[in-house]
Amino acid sequence: MRLRSGVFASSCLLVEALGVALFLRGFFPLPVRSLPRREARGDPPAEPAPPGPGMVSNWTEIPSPLFKKVVIVLIDALRDDFVFGSKGKQFMPYTTQVVEKGTSYSFIAEVKPPTVTMPRIKALMTGSVPGFIDVIVNLNSPALLDDNLIWQAKTAGKRIIFYGDDTWVKLFPKHFVEYDGTTSFFVSDFTEVDDNVTRHLDRVLKREDWDLLILHYLGLDHIGHVTGPNSPLVGPKLREMDNILKKIHISLLSKEEASLPNLLVVCGDHGMSETGSHGGSSEGEVHTPLLFISSAFEKRSGPLAQPELVQQTDLASTLAVGLGLPISRNSVGNLILPVVGGKTMREQLRFVHLNGFQLSKLLQENTPAYEKDPGYEHFKIAEKSHGNWIKLYLEGNNSEILLNLGKKVLKQYLEALKTLSSSLSKQVAQYDMYSMMVGTVIIMEVLLLLLLSIPKALSSQAEFEVPLSPPLFSLLFYLMCLMLCAVHIIVCTSAESLCYFCSMSWLTAVGVMMLISALMCGILSAIAKIFENSRLPLKNPVVSSSSWSEIDVLILAGTIGHVLSLGASSFIEEEHQTWYFLINTLCLALCQELCRNNFLLKESDPQHSTTGKQNFDSIGEASEYKNIDIPAAGNLKLGKATSSAEFIKGSDKWISLASPWIILICCRLLRSLNQTGVQWAHRPDFGHWLTRGITEARFVYVFVLGIVFTGTKDLLKSQVISADSSVKSTGLWEVYNGLVLLAALLFRPHNLPVLVFCLLIQTMMTRYIWRPLKFDAARITVMHYWFGQAFFYFQGNSNGIATVDVSAGFVGLESYVEIPAIFLTAFATYSGPLLWAIHLLCYLSSEVSRNSAAVGHGCFCYALMRSIPVAVYIVLVTGLRYHLFIWSVFSPKLLYEGVHVFITVAICLFFTAMDQNHSHKVED
Repeated sequence: MRLRSGVFASSCLLVEALGVALFLRGFFPLPVRSLPRREARGDPPAEPAPPGPGMVSNWTEIPSPLFKKVVIVLIDALRDDFVFGSKGKQFMPYTTQVVEKGTSYSFIAEVKPPTVTMPRIKALMTGSVPGFIDVIVNLNSPALLDDNLIWQAKTAGKRIIFYGDDTWVKLFPKHFVEYDGTTSFFVSDFTEVDDNVTRHLDRVLKREDWDLLILHYLGLDHIGHVTGPNSPLVGPKLREMDNILKKIHISLLSKEEASLPNLLVVCGDHGMSETGSHGGSSEGEVHTPLLFISSAFEKRSGPLAQPELVQQTDLASTLAVGLGLPISRNSVGNLILPVVGGKTMREQLRFVHLNGFQLSKLLQENTPAYEKDPGYEHFKIAEKSHGNWIKLYLEGNNSEILLNLGKKVLKQYLEALKTLSSSLSKQVAQYDMYSMMVGTVIIMEVLLLLLLSIPKALSSQAEFEVPLSPPLFSLLFYLMCLMLCAVHIIVCTSAESLCYFCSMSWLTAVGVMMLISALMCGILSAIAKIFENSRLPLKNPVVSSSSWSEIDVLILAGTIGHVLSLGASSFIEEEHQTWYFLINTLCLALCQELCRNNFLLKESDPQHSTTGKQNFDSIGEASEYKNIDIPAAGNLKLGKATSSAEFIKGSDKWISLASPWIILICCRLLRSLNQTGVQWAHRPDFGHWLTRGITEARFVYVFVLGIVFTGTKDLLKSQVISADSSVKSTGLWEVYNGLVLLAALLFRPHNLPVLVFCLLIQTMMTRYIWRPLKFDAARITVMHYWFGQAFFYFQGNSNGIATVDVSAGFVGLESYVEIPAIFLTAFATYSGPLLWAIHLLCYLSSEVSRNSAAVGHGCFCYALMRSIPVAVYIVLVTGLRYHLFIWSVFSPKLLYEGVHVFITVAICLFFTAMDQNHSHKVED
């Protein structure tokens, strides 16, 4: 079966995408789980039995509620310094007064990545650490089936009212007696999204028919996404929140009864980075304020100390105790003791014992050797001491000894809770190693097949014979299928935990096994073919004059160096520096190549030209070059070499020599436009200066009008070309111009210079570097790939989820529509690589008159450049899965790599669809 290079590369990428999807499903598994929710409400444990005969504790029920009404005010993206810092003192005076001198307890809640809304709501209400893959389903939150505080409250007959982010309504359907959800993804709305919550307050606060009121305000988060944390809009929004908290607090105080006080909880789901986004693990994103305000607490006196650091998951356990509910079975949080510090010693010990019992039970259900866990051992020691304390208490001992022993037992419990919580948090997810290994095998087989196919795929014909019959009908193929199926049966029948690949149907699993076997047989067949050809004498032996140039060495060294750098967390956080270095070095190497071709080579000595071995042999400039403003080189006969000195004359020669330096200047300016990464992301950049009122608006008008003018000019010029061979090229440039305009529409105004410099660099590289030096398709493809990666970071992107600009998904939409929003967000994020890839297709399509295999070569090289880093990175991530930074650094990068693979599949399929000239020539 004969296949063109582009078809073969696209097929390999489709198979690789299957392997990547399988690996991601295994790498991002489900968190540790306890019993199903319907079985979660069992009898609570009794107090520890006191030693000695005849003594039994009579406290076997869940403690009574500590608060009558509880109001939770969740302010989205509320950073800790917005309350405890200078902004809090300036814009939230009432809250600051309550924190410093009122009846309140203040904490800083530490959030685990990913810092996006839906996983954080799960953490707040279940006390568990959600799986990292929850960031993917954040856009469409399914109903929460785990044991959680809302379900426990509803089951206990408590009436819950909710207003705010409709993510709650999706997570907890039919749990609220009254609710009004607002769309959380329409980030350009700063006002109405909060007014729709506040408008219910006056009416609800006057009523008595509710027990739990939850308010989720989104305006601050939207301001951060669009304008950043230092925006002048942040202050008024904080003042608005302060007034709301004042209204709620005063209303709760006025309605309190002597029996039970009310409680106001103020918290954030996550913080905000220095760029205004969230999703990563920077300090601004993972630290949020947590305030408990109630008349049950003692009034604060003296200077305010630094708030204590607690875990965000601790809120679920604390609220469960405060509402008199069982602690969620999946919770890994600890009770925040100061909240119940006003109760008697027996009550406090009862609360921490319930918390410890729940954590030890969860540990037993997820750890086979739980008895050897230090936290479990500490809990059993504390439980025994607790029993001794109860014995003294039941005997009526009220001496100082009883109080001191109670404090000692309390301290033992707190240490046990801390250790248990830490142990469970480390086991938050169990990797599905079988699915990961199957995905890795598929990915590595595809990479090896691509590497073995390089000589044939990059030949002048750009097509080769793929031997399907020998591998598929060989004994080896069937033996491998049987062996893999046997391994599959053994693994799936002996696996203690749920395996995703084992949960697939047998037909699907057998199909995957056959695919792995076929790929392996194809690899072995290709290796055998290479050895067979190496032993045959050449029919027409010729002395190869080709040698490795500096550009070739740089491309190879740069690719290997980048791949090796993915094994270090610091290099992943600052990967943009790697790509900036590579393209700067490439520009210097191109400058050297241009100088050599213009000054060192003789016009009469064309054989020394470094371009002599290129596939783009000079045949003459096609008429379609005119539509991209490339001057023709004149009619040349086939096989006649020409030197670059003839190709570039007059002023174009000096422009060509200056082009690499102009590109270097452009890249340096782009580096200053957006500070990205981790180490220097907080520093001011040129983009901050551009996002200022009228300056921002003027940039919108100037750049959009300029791009519209350029695109219109190119489209008009393309219409005058009447040759049939140029129709496709003209259509491709129209598609490219349309994508440029779409990017201009989606980019933030201060990022429009990125688009302008992208077009400028592409034009200069095309006219003054690639055509004069007559690079082949492989080199040009690698350069396009490198610049596409660099422009990904020039946009301000990084390997952290926080830099994804979700506001791009709502441009031109009146409300949140899932599919268009996902498409627009993905295009805006990967517009750099996409625009350079489509430009590559346009450029190579214009070269078909000189090399009919150009598009096929480009497609194959692009697929290979994407396959190498993703295959190596998946192996590295598997080995580093227990690394300290696996969730904060390596996992977000893995998601980016996975999405990039899927986008590359679409790109290569488009390449293949456009590679029609070569197929027609083969048929002729």
